[in-house]
Amino acid sequence: MAQSHLARNERINGWAFVMPALILIGIFMIYPIIWSLWMSFQVGRGMQFSFGGLTNIIRLTQDPIFIRALTNTLIFLAIQVPVMLILALLFASALNDPRLWGRSFFRTAIFLPCVTSLVAYSVTFKAMFAADGIINQMLMGLHIIGSPIPWLADPFWAKVVVISAITWRWTGYNMIFYLAAMQNIDRSIYEAAKIDGVPAWARFWYITVPMLKPVILFTAVISTIGTLQLFDEPNLLTQGGPSDSTLTLSMYIYNLSFKFMPSFGYAATVSYVIVILVAILSFFQFLAARDRRA
Repeated sequence: MAQSHLARNERINGWAFVMPALILIGIFMIYPIIWSLWMSFQVGRGMQFSFGGLTNIIRLTQDPIFIRALTNTLIFLAIQVPVMLILALLFASALNDPRLWGRSFFRTAIFLPCVTSLVAYSVTFKAMFAADGIINQMLMGLHIIGSPIPWLADPFWAKVVVISAITWRWTGYNMIFYLAAMQNIDRSIYEAAKIDGVPAWARFWYITVPMLKPVILFTAVISTIGTLQLFDEPNLLTQGGPSDSTLTLSMYIYNLSFKFMPSFGYAATVSYVIVILVAILSFFQFLAARDRRA
């Protein structure tokens, strides 16, 4: 009897401790998710809306700006994420070498961009890639180009600037994950392979990469999610221009909600496109990374 009473008190005390956190999660996470799902079926402007069924979904297929934003986001995802992860993996492999002089300095230098002020580095990038910025001056000084490149005024080059900025900012962040995982690999594995005459590139490809597969999967998933939600860099560098060439889904959601006449229902529908893309791409990434051994 006493034991059952004690167990009941422990359960009550346990729920009492976690209840504040559960209430906050319900208010600030679960309720907004349910509300946004309900809003995605509403039509109207401002706070005047009504149930519209599949109207917003049909509108997606006929909205050229949405198609442009989706295309831009997928371009950023397809180019920037692989480049960033490959660079992070190569940097981590190089900086994991105990014979490298100044490893701590290089690690700090590569990681530093991800803790740099977003506004400060965006302003710096805009100045660097301006028509009379240091990048054009350097390229012209080296006689690589004959006239300034309109980095921020040309659709192609504007994408290049945004991709460069994101890669510069987040490569070091992913490098830290790889570096931490590499330091947990037994050095004797590399020593045995070296004794057997395995070249450096083969040790990297057949030992390091397979051992890092769980970490590579993790960074690929979080980088995919981050790129699909991309907002800050295009907004600060190009404001989505020129001609919506760097407009992303998150920027379009912001414009629908706050910049244009508010259309909260349609904005919620666009936001669920990101949710669906994250789910689909994450599923395929897990599928590609699963262990195929029998």
